[in-house]
Amino acid sequence: MNTIGNVLWFVLGGFISFLTWLVMGVLWSITIVGYPVGRQCFKFSVMAAAPFGRQIEFGHGGVSFMFNLLWIVLGGFAMAIEELTMGIIFCLTIVGIPFGLQHFKHAKLALLPFGAKIIKTGT
Repeated sequence: MNTIGNVLWFVLGGFISFLTWLVMGVLWSITIVGYPVGRQCFKFSVMAAAPFGRQIEFGHGGVSFMFNLLWIVLGGFAMAIEELTMGIIFCLTIVGIPFGLQHFKHAKLALLPFGAKIIKTGT
């Protein structure tokens, strides 16, 4: 079931989230200082391509907090708005609600990517 959900997700708009994370990763990786941020973006682009069967566990810490503040100012807020908008659009139909919920999950991730881990669930 996760495979079917992931295929439908990617075809029906998940590729937009995937491309957004990928482009942000490339832009951040241009400099040596931004490389850790870019690496994080690449990790989450995989999550954005196939979110069903995966959960996000958010961690806490001082360094994560500082990176998250910097991230929100330099791109995270725009990504969160994009994900929220797509989530609202998908939730307008009953069939789109599971996809909208995934976008809402990604919106939180777009605000707080540092300290977050992807955990595979189910089969």
